[in-house]
Amino acid sequence: MARPGRPAVDTEGVTVRFDRATLQAIDEIRRQSDDLPSRPEVVRRAVADWLERRGTSSDD
Repeated sequence: MARPGRPAVDTEGVTVRFDRATLQAIDEIRRQSDDLPSRPEVVRRAVADWLERRGTSSDD
């Protein structure tokens, strides 16, 4: 999981807007997680999972 503080040098910010229903779903996933990730962390994990299922790693 990402640590709070200054982001890694090799990252870039992305602004995304979600409707309230999607945010509620994200918050539900957060509550079900043992480590209570932030909303951005839930989105990062979802994207990483999606990339992995497509056979594309975010490390590529």
